[in-house]
This record gives sequence, structure tokens and C-alpha cells, in this order.
Amino acid sequence: MKETSLFDSLLEETQKPSGPVTCLGMTFENDEARRAHFTEELRKKLRDPEFRKIEGFPIGSDEDILNLSDPPYYTACPNPWIADFIAEWEAQKPEQPEGYHYHREPFAADVSEGKNDPIYNAHSYHTKVPHKAIMRYILHYTQPGDIVFDGFCGTGMTGVAAQMCGDREVVMSLGYQVKPDGTILQEEVDEGGKKVWKPFSKLGVRKAVLNDLSPAATFLAHNYNLYVDTASFENEVKKFIKIIERECGWMYETTHTDGVTKAKVNYTIWSDVFVCPDCTNEIVFWNVAVDKESETVNDEFQCPNCQASLTKRNMDRAWVTTYDRFLGETIRQAKQIPALINYSVGGKRYEKKPDEGDFEILEKIENEGLDGWFPINRMIEGHESRRNDPVGITHTHHFYSPRNLSVMSKILYLADKSELTPFKFGFLNTSWHATQMRQYNPGGGHRPRTGTLYMPSIHSEGNMIPVYKKKLNQLVQFYKVKSHRDRVAIIQTMSSTVDSSIEAGLDYVFIDPPFGANLNYSELNSIWEAWLKVGTNNAEEAIENRSQNKGIDEYRSLMTQCFRQAYNQLKPGRWMTVEFSNTSAGIWNNIQTAISDAGFIVANVSVLNKKQGSIMAYTTPTAVKQDLVISAYKPNGGFEDRFQKEAQTEEGVWDFVRTHLKYLPVTKLQGVLLLMVPERDPRILFDQMIAFYVRKGYPVPISSQEFQIGLAQRFIERDGMYFLPDQVAEYDRKKMTSGAPQQLSMFVSDEASSIQWLRQLIKEKPQTFSDITPQFMQQLGGWSKNEAQLDLRELLNQNFLCYDGKGPVPEQIHAYLSTNWKELRNLPKDDPALVTKARDRWYVPDPKKQGDLDKLRERALLKEFEEYKQRAKKFTTREKFRLEAVRAGFKKAWQERDYAVIAAVADKIPNNVLEEDPKLLMWYDQAVTRMGGE
Repeated sequence: MKETSLFDSLLEETQKPSGPVTCLGMTFENDEARRAHFTEELRKKLRDPEFRKIEGFPIGSDEDILNLSDPPYYTACPNPWIADFIAEWEAQKPEQPEGYHYHREPFAADVSEGKNDPIYNAHSYHTKVPHKAIMRYILHYTQPGDIVFDGFCGTGMTGVAAQMCGDREVVMSLGYQVKPDGTILQEEVDEGGKKVWKPFSKLGVRKAVLNDLSPAATFLAHNYNLYVDTASFENEVKKFIKIIERECGWMYETTHTDGVTKAKVNYTIWSDVFVCPDCTNEIVFWNVAVDKESETVNDEFQCPNCQASLTKRNMDRAWVTTYDRFLGETIRQAKQIPALINYSVGGKRYEKKPDEGDFEILEKIENEGLDGWFPINRMIEGHESRRNDPVGITHTHHFYSPRNLSVMSKILYLADKSELTPFKFGFLNTSWHATQMRQYNPGGGHRPRTGTLYMPSIHSEGNMIPVYKKKLNQLVQFYKVKSHRDRVAIIQTMSSTVDSSIEAGLDYVFIDPPFGANLNYSELNSIWEAWLKVGTNNAEEAIENRSQNKGIDEYRSLMTQCFRQAYNQLKPGRWMTVEFSNTSAGIWNNIQTAISDAGFIVANVSVLNKKQGSIMAYTTPTAVKQDLVISAYKPNGGFEDRFQKEAQTEEGVWDFVRTHLKYLPVTKLQGVLLLMVPERDPRILFDQMIAFYVRKGYPVPISSQEFQIGLAQRFIERDGMYFLPDQVAEYDRKKMTSGAPQQLSMFVSDEASSIQWLRQLIKEKPQTFSDITPQFMQQLGGWSKNEAQLDLRELLNQNFLCYDGKGPVPEQIHAYLSTNWKELRNLPKDDPALVTKARDRWYVPDPKKQGDLDKLRERALLKEFEEYKQRAKKFTTREKFRLEAVRAGFKKAWQERDYAVIAAVADKIPNNVLEEDPKLLMWYDQAVTRMGGE
């Protein structure tokens, strides 16, 4: 392609040197000198064989990695300067006042916020959390200058959010107030029920360390976090588009139906061709399936030749055999033909069938237009990346029509020559829309499907010049909004499983990780990365993927390694937020297991209810059908040191509970309503304590009964929740203005949730068996198919007490009756009228009697577990068993260090049951780990 005088002028404009710049304590004449210096330093590192052995090191030559990088800020490989930046940023932090102690409660925000703005729309990606949602987390957990880490950064929204925390207008757009001194206030309700503004954070940019396994992702993150002179870029965009139009405009020319007037093609519809099974005539899918009047694509249609009733499934494809000169071999592909051209003349749109002139242009492109570089890579191994192999789409260039392939090649050539990175940034997004994956939509809005490399039977080959122009103009608007000059994000490309040089230097971690088999990122990014010439090394990709021989266990192991590295890099007492979006309870439990195995303690899980725009506390596994936010903390160093000394004593238990309560939210609100805080429930506190001990490898030095009694003696109870003395006053104040806490809705799906539901029901209102029965029956809709369903009376007998009319009326029943019946108030507990009203009511026992019940129930459960131990064969997916018995047996075996029993019984349980039960998964995972080390 010739370099025109206009293009020469473009180069002159873009290569003007900038003024002096300082980077990592060194001053350079200009930014080009800075980049040249660090590029040479990176070149030296790339020659080191050990450097290239780092896990997740991308696939690409030294020169291609260097061409993509902008060191030391961004490297398309591991970044050797991360530790240097951390040290510099730490030194720049203002001194904290004497006696400063960091403390935050967990926080959650609605991630549906702020998607439709210039920043979010600058470039598409398979998943992306809006930067404004991330800003809420960062403002809550950090102060200006603090360092934020995102190990699965994608497009780098965490870096954008860290920078935008210094933008007054953007912060105020979140609904906050900002004082002249930078203090940020949020609206709360005071003790009198009035709305007041209270300070919670400070205005100022935060620093960000961003990492991703994918070179495409980190390239996008680099561009999202880059400063661009908007005025200069806007001027260059106009020149750039002129060159593209002059070089490539002829490819999208057509003739109006008058046979004279020249017109511009908007898009060309290409259709699959099939063969009628009855008459063997070829059928153009577009001609028979599309109903333009109703704007639908019909599933059933008639053969235009023999009128046979047809569907895509009962027809064979028509095929073409051609010589692929770029591969040097003959290929066989499913036949497609251009069926319709949509074009514009004088601002009006028209449609026509392709004519002879249109076919001549396509032939000319085939013969003359494909003279530049474009990728001809074989699609990487994978179900998604090779899903189109059966129709002959086996290599990257097959995803493009010759016309769009030629145009993309020329745009990339100019983008590389211009040395203005945003041109390549815009190119990457446009290259996705240039593929044959761009699906025709009768109602308008043609685009590829998200999260897949699906090739539709009817695709829309768009005119890529206006598409690219629109994208560049979107980038101009993006860079106008994001006008900060400071570089606050440092970016690298490698696996998050790698041991880092950052030792407890991070102030906060925000992660939106991959979830099981949800999306095959390395496969989806392979087309982008073919254009970038640097590909993902997916050996360490945290994913469930048959092509990579990775199942749920491999996924959990890799995620545990990633979280462990985040744990090691995070300062003690600080927080990690994990965004979760998956419908699988198994993946949910594995993520929680990985977080806990890494050393974090989960303090809060909230549901993001996008329909109501509210945050609701997570209560059941069925809630994974919505987005969740997991808040987890790294225990402070003081507690960890004390625990080593106290672990095998009861004091270690209470030290853990005391420390854990400090990290839990004191109150949860839904609008003005006060909600229960499930994490403060005594049973959940007990489970958390057990999980902590198990993962540390210690036996639990206290029984459930002793825990319940000790909890009541050492901490303050309110509404079935436990608090520290300094927390309970705040809870009481909030309760005075908001009323009693609302009980959370609960789904009964197994024995454990049945007991929880009954406890909630009976505690609120002691009642008889006949009263309980219809309410309980209404809850039984989705009982776990493998779990044996217990009779209601048996559940009540094993877990609750029934007043038989003998002796004084129990306190819980007495309090309920005297509150709701005036005539029963101020009566002694053995009054006949009170006794009559109370008889046969079930109630929740006090901790001492509850302990006796627990012992009896545990004895029955362990007896049943013994039967499972003796069982010779594995449970089938249709057989039912008692999960509570397995949980009790695993716990006892752990206490006795009989890890082989846990592993043996686990092998008899269906895999999906084990994966979807967090307690069983924890016992099994830890038992296997201990067995491996003995």
C-alpha cells in the first residue's frame, strides 16, 4: 500500500516529541525517550530463559511483545517494574495520624449502574463491571494513594475506577457529596429518622496494579488507562478516516437501481445455501426463511421448487471447494452467497439484489485487494474456538469476507504506522464486527453474539469504514471524559497464580474472576490476539474446559492459587471483593472454598437484585441465579500470631469470634428497612470457626453446645444475632429508627434449610404441629433430589421442644402469648389459662437444652453415617441419603484425624452432591490435602 503525502503529514503530526517526563525516579527528554529506554531494558529481560518460564508467559516473539508493550507502565508479558512502582507509591503516601487504625465494614454495590456512558462503551468485552460500581467499593475501602489490585483485570475497569476516584464530578454523580477539602459524604438516616450526610472517604486518585492472562485483555486495559490529548487525537481521526476512505472506499461502492448513480454500501447480507432433501435443488436460506414484514426468521419454511416443508435440521448444506492461496491448500467450506445489498444514495437507504457490477468488485478484491498482512492462524484447540471447523472455518482469516479482511489489514497497517495507540484500540473492536459472526437482525442492530464464536446462517457484512469511524469518534468522547494525565495503573500479562514480588503491599483487592465453564476467554480472545501477534498461554487459565483437560477440581485448584497470591500480597486486616456471576451452585461452592483455602475469611455475601435495584442479603444456594458480591478479609497480623499460641485452647475460639465480629456489618438495610445479618447467627459463627480451624489444620477444641453457651456468656445477643459491646449500641440506635429486623425469605431444599426455616418460624411465633404443617408443606418445592426427606415431626423432635402442659410455661412461649393476648399479660407462668393456651406449642430451646438435643441428634446422625461407611458400592444419582449424617460423620472423622474415612465415603457420593455442598467440599478438600502430606 502506498504511503501518500496525506499519510506522511499524519506521521509528522503524531511524532512531535513531548516535554521532559519523570518515571521511577528517572527524568527523560520526552515520553518517546522514556519508552525507548525501558523497551531496551525489557528486551534484555526477554532474552533471559528463566523470565520466559514464568507461568502464563504469553505466546509471541520478543519483537511482537515489545511492539505491543509500553514499558514500564504496560508490558504484554510479566512486568519487572511492579515492585518498584509499589515502593514509590508507598513512599508518596501521606503519614497517617498517630494511633490510626484501619477499619471498614463490608460493602456491596449494584453492578448494573453506569453501563451506558462513553467509558463503558469505548470497547466491548465478554464481561465487564461498570467502573462506577467499582468506584463505590474503592471509595469505601481505601484512601487517596492506596494501592488496588485486580488479578483478572479484563478491560481494566478497576484502573479507570481508581483514577476516577479523584474526579469530583464523577464522584458526585454516584449520589455522594464532596466538600471543598475533598471529604466525601454519603446519605444516611440518623437516630431521629432524619436523612443526614456523613463522611466516609476522601477525594483523590488511587493507584492500581492490573493483571490478566490474556494479551488482548491487558492491551485493552492499557488503552483504557492511557492519557490521550483529545484535541490532537480528534484532528488525527479526521485525517486517518480520509486516508482509509481513499484507499478502501471503492470496495463498498455499488450502482443505484437506475443503473447510473454511484452509491455506498451500508451492508451486504450473506446467506447459507442448503440442498432440499426431496428435490435436491439448492435453497438460499435468506430467500425462504426471512419474513421482512414481521421482522422474523422462520424455523419452518417451504422449498420454492417442490413445496416440501423444511427446517435447517432436515437439510444438507451446499458446499464449495476452493484453493486457499494463503494456506497453499484446497479447502472445502459451506456455501454462502451475497443475497441482498443495503446502500445509500443522497441520504436515503435502498435495497437490491447484487448485480454484475457488485460481483466484479468482489472478484477484483479477491485478485488485487488482499495484498497486506493479516493473520492466517489455525484456530486454537477448544470447543468454542473450533466450533466452526465442520463448515470449513478453520483459520482466523476464514472468519472474514475478502473485502472486510482487506480493509482490516489496511486499517491495521495505518494504525501501526501512526504510533497513536488508540487507532489500534479502535481497530480491535472493529475487527470483531468485521467478522462473519455479525448476525443479521431483522429489527436492526446487527452484531455478533456475545460469549461465543457462533457463525449465523445469515450474516451482515458491514461497511467497516463508517463502523471504524464511529468507534474512533466514541474514543474521542471517551478520552474527553477520562482526561486525567497521571498514570495510576501498572499493567502486566501473566498468570495470577505466580508468586509475586509484592509482599503484603496492597491495600485492597477487587476481582471479577472467570467462573467455571461460563466463558472460554482464551478461545474467544484468540481472534483478537491473532491480529496482535501475541496469544494467551492457557496452561494456567482458571476454567472448566474439556479441551484443556480441566474439570471442577482443576478449576478450584487454580482459583485457590490465584486467591492465595492475592492473600499474600494484601496487607493484614484489609479486604478483597469478589464479583460472582454464575448459575451453578457447584461453582459457587468451589469459589467460596478457594477463597477460604487461600486464607481469607468471608464476612458478607450480598445479592445484587437488578430488577429492584437493591442489595439483598444472600440466604440460599438458589440465589446464585443472581449476581453476588463476596466480601472477604485477611485477618490482621496480631490475631494470626495469637492464634498460633491459642489454637488448641478454648481461648483461641473466642479470640477468633471476637475478631470476626469486628469485620461483620453491624446493620444491613434494604431502603429504610432493617434486615437480619445472617453472618451474626450463632450457627453460622460456629461454621465459620470450624472452617477456620480445619483449614489451619487444628482439631476444634469445643463442642456445638459449649460454643452456644460460651457465645451467650461472652457476647451480647440481639434478635438472634451476636455483637461486641461497642457494636450493640449502634444496632440498638438503628433499630429504634427502622423497627425490628425483617426476616429474610428462605427456600427449603434440604434437611439443614428445613431446620433453619423452622427455627425462624417458631422463634417468631411458637405454634402447634397442626399450625406448622401447612406452612411447611408450602415451602417444599425444590428438595434436593439426592437427599432423603425427613418427616416434619421427626425434624421437630430432633431439633426443638414441645410444651406438654406440665410445669411453668417456657419463657419464649410466655413472652409471645403475653405480648399478643391482653388477657394473658402479667399472669404467673403456671396460671391455668396461660398453660392451656401454651400447650402443644413448639419452641426453640435455650442453649443448654439445645446442647442436649444436639447430642441426641448427632448420635442418630453418626449411627446413619456408620451405615454409609460399611456400604460397598457408590450411591447412584437416583438414590437418596441423609446429607446431615455425612456432614456429622466427616466432622467426627476430622477430629479423629481419620482422613481416609472422609475420602472413602466421599467417593461413594455423587460428584455433583459433593461439589454443591460447601461443608462436605471443605472436609473432603482438607482431608485429601492432609493425606497427601502424610
